[in-house]
Amino acid sequence: MNASKRHEIFSRLAAANPHPTTELEYSTPFELLVAVALSAQSTDKGVNLATRRLFPVANTPEAIHALGEDCLADFIKTIGLYKSKAQHIIAACRMLIDLHDSQVPHDRAALEALPGVGRKTANVILNTAFGEPTMAVDTHIFRVANRIGLAPGKTVLAVEKKLLKHIPREFLVDAHHWLILHGRYICQARKPKCGECIIADLCEYKEKTWPAPATPATPRKAAVVSTRPATPSPLPSLASGAKGKRKAQID
Repeated sequence: MNASKRHEIFSRLAAANPHPTTELEYSTPFELLVAVALSAQSTDKGVNLATRRLFPVANTPEAIHALGEDCLADFIKTIGLYKSKAQHIIAACRMLIDLHDSQVPHDRAALEALPGVGRKTANVILNTAFGEPTMAVDTHIFRVANRIGLAPGKTVLAVEKKLLKHIPREFLVDAHHWLILHGRYICQARKPKCGECIIADLCEYKEKTWPAPATPATPRKAAVVSTRPATPSPLPSLASGAKGKRKAQID
């Protein structure tokens, strides 16, 4: 894919959604860190349901650490892998308290040193909480980048590096959100909605799925109304009637 196509793709995405953001609900960098840690192999909707229960009760490293693993697990038990996630979050809270004055660090190495925080989570925090031009490649972004020809690669890291290299700088801060939302709602895994896609003419995917054309309704034939006068039914013969009467009298 050439540079002009890439620029046009993000120009259209930006015009359609000028201020994209994550669908995870949060109000502080720490709440975002917890929400992203919970989102692994879970939906944003499911995470939001859990954090709506958790954050009103505990939304700081000290408060969540005070809950302990078992109590935290009870708040997030509707999410997959909730026991291991509770363990990692409690340990991360301890490190934030001891090493970072209970603040989420604005540093990749420090973020990735936290339990349960890998490169993707660190990229999300750096991008969404701190406005860094990073690219967190999840399953949606990996699929879109390969499918449309934007940044094909066999590994998550390869796709990330190509996206950072090829996305025009002016779009890089928001590109993460545009691509995730495009993959989640339009360029879906099983059946992409090419008929609804605003970049379909720029996409290099060869197996596009277009909606079937509407079948026109077959016009019903109008009933043929005859203009000829109806033929009257024949009256009974007077002769035959008279014969029948005479026969009845004879009998």
